Amino acid sequence: MMELIVFVISAAIVLGGALGVILFRNPVHAALSLIASFFGVAVLFVSQEAHFLALVQVVVYGGAIVVLFLFVIMLLGVDREEDITEEPFEGQRVSALVSGVLIFAMLMAGIFLSGRTGDDAGDFGPAAISGSSGQVVPLTEEQDVVQLGHDLFTRNILAFEATGLLLTIATVGAVVLVRNRGAEDLVVDEPGTSSR
Repeated sequence: MMELIVFVISAAIVLGGALGVILFRNPVHAALSLIASFFGVAVLFVSQEAHFLALVQVVVYGGAIVVLFLFVIMLLGVDREEDITEEPFEGQRVSALVSGVLIFAMLMAGIFLSGRTGDDAGDFGPAAISGSSGQVVPLTEEQDVVQLGHDLFTRNILAFEATGLLLTIATVGAVVLVRNRGAEDLVVDEPGTSSR
């Protein structure tokens, strides 16, 4: 019964945070809603006894990634009023709605059509497939971390590096946009000429 209560509260926090990201007009409030959603997901990881993933969720996503988002938001400035009712591109809202419905349909199809059948249907507890024999063995916490690190830095190294590169490019791009926009107001003192 307690697990159900934790799940319902965490799911409400995750959904509320996700709705806040979409519905809030202030980008800082949207980023804070994203943090709330990440913390709800971390609680769900803890309830599934995936403690390392919960830690990564809080430290990496709730900490580093959202701090980077806030840095870029503050660097670009949130004090400007923008009219979001005008579409910069024709048909943007319709294509976004169609894309959202398609992604939701694929998600639901993946959830309901990917069931385990046959002799191996049963406990969905943490397990790993051993290398040569293909036998399923239960994971301990240390094996979980080792398996995740091995998977991240071998098979998924390209995606890992591309993500880091994209985050760096986004930060540098924000700095370039801010410098170009305010370049005429930028005053640089020559060395030794500043008044004290």
